[in-house]
Amino acid sequence: MTFTLRARNMLTGTAAIAVAALALASCAAPPAAQTDFTGWDQVTAAAQGQTVSLWMYGGDEQANSYVDNTLAPAAAKEGVTLQRVPVADTKDALNRVLTEVQAGTREGGVDLVWVNGDNFGTGKQAGAWWCGWTPMLPNMKLTAPSDPLLANDFGTPVEGCEAPWSKAQFSFAYNSATVADPPKTLAGLLEWARTHPGRFTYPAPPDFTGSVFTRQVLYSVSGGHTNVPLGFDRASFDRLTPALFDTLTGLAPSLWREGKTYPKTSGELNALFAGGQVDFTMTYGPATLTKLVADGTYPAATRVLTLDEGTVGNASFLAIPSTSGHQAGAMVVANLALSPEQQAAKADPRIWGQFPVLDPAALSVAQRAMFDALPPSPVVPAYDVLSKNANPELSAAWVPELDDAWRRQILTGR
Repeated sequence: MTFTLRARNMLTGTAAIAVAALALASCAAPPAAQTDFTGWDQVTAAAQGQTVSLWMYGGDEQANSYVDNTLAPAAAKEGVTLQRVPVADTKDALNRVLTEVQAGTREGGVDLVWVNGDNFGTGKQAGAWWCGWTPMLPNMKLTAPSDPLLANDFGTPVEGCEAPWSKAQFSFAYNSATVADPPKTLAGLLEWARTHPGRFTYPAPPDFTGSVFTRQVLYSVSGGHTNVPLGFDRASFDRLTPALFDTLTGLAPSLWREGKTYPKTSGELNALFAGGQVDFTMTYGPATLTKLVADGTYPAATRVLTLDEGTVGNASFLAIPSTSGHQAGAMVVANLALSPEQQAAKADPRIWGQFPVLDPAALSVAQRAMFDALPPSPVVPAYDVLSKNANPELSAAWVPELDDAWRRQILTGR
């Protein structure tokens, strides 16, 4: 799944973010402030009447509907007005926050961000996120402190700078009416693509889904994720990536439109799949497939492909910028989003279908019953099936390096 935000300014793109972050670091930007609240009652009192702007990817209709029709009304009952700010890329939100940090703003226009990965890591380095607040959230006790997906975000320690919101598992979906004998490994999937020209493609990095696809291929051609160091170093990159780009270069002529063009976004790939132009799509939010099949957007025969070696898994978070003027209200929303009621509603495929971050062992019998009552999906396996043999995410530093190399070696052919 991709996490994005709008409010354009003069800085756009990965390179601009890196420049801004380096500039802030070189100016010895102070670390994000620790919370001054002494108790949750003080937080809820300060939050009354505040309006919280949640910057998030605007291209997921189910996500938008969940926030507008489920989370926002619940926040209103807590005395907080939640406003969703749709954006096209999370980098837009980070750029906005970095600009506000540079200007010394303390009443910024971004209060909460749906974020993970390199955007979180870059922002943390530059002092963009407020830190030390998540231990105060009452509902954090319902998560497992030992859960590695929640402790680190693409290799960057979370350290109280963002609250978990959803878990995700990179997944492939296919039309079982046209793919009679689906492959069971990623190498098998690539071989299927070679023997069925034009029926497979992937989004062009730096699209979030296209980017994770390249990392998944890197694991495959390297003999498994254990052979790829999670932390980035140039020697490992130079040693491991030739096989990756040789594989993707060889695959290109068998792709949709012979690899002469690629979908720019995961949305474009999804549209190709929905229209029957390709037989596979891919997503970091497979639970959403249930509704897409039910409403006729996707073929009725759509199924999720489970791979023997597993796929990449991670979590997404809610972060509060250090420039937010409504930090108390943002904390209330983040705590509410972690509640069993909201996590169960968000997990309902009829509403959004995102995997919860709560620890079942920490829930009461009544709370577990809410999740047990969720309807099973005829399309998507249960999370414990999808996450079997889950592959860890590479550190955030790998992402722009792989994306840039893909652009140079695959897209432009150099």
